[in-house]
Amino acid sequence: PKGIPFKGQVLNQIAAKFLDATSDIVLNWKIATPDPMVTVGHLCEPFKVEMVIRGYLTGHAWREYREGKRILCGVPLPEGMKENQKFPIPIITPTTKAAEGHDEDISREEIISQGIVSGEDYAILEGYTHSLFQRGSEMAAEKGLILVDTKYEFGKKNGEIYLIDEIHTPDSSRF
Repeated sequence: PKGIPFKGQVLNQIAAKFLDATSDIVLNWKIATPDPMVTVGHLCEPFKVEMVIRGYLTGHAWREYREGKRILCGVPLPEGMKENQKFPIPIITPTTKAAEGHDEDISREEIISQGIVSGEDYAILEGYTHSLFQRGSEMAAEKGLILVDTKYEFGKKNGEIYLIDEIHTPDSSRF
């Protein structure tokens, strides 16, 4: 019922820090943060998917698993896992980027076959997603935290892929 004081400012500063810390991995939309509440950035045409990456079986993935599903967004899940257990390697479980309502699970194959993202671009997005998650996990570990799962959004400008939106904030990630 009560707003969180300085929430926007804090989220903006966290995102700016992580955008700077990952700019060697992928171009990103940030040009400058002239004020703690303001980020000036490139206008990109967004891909209509969110690249969700999960290091642990928790949240939505756990609820689906608990209901007996062993495939999430086209990704097979190992038998016998327990809630909050670490995956052998992080899995990417993309969602649609809904204009209204909730985002929906979708597989890599569906994204490509429906022409939402080309196969070539999707392979690049997967690589960026794994690299960004690795960097975010390392930075979290330095602070005694675990980056459990997160989402990344990408777009294009002049034919080049950019990381867009906030990253590794409490609004976009689970720690």
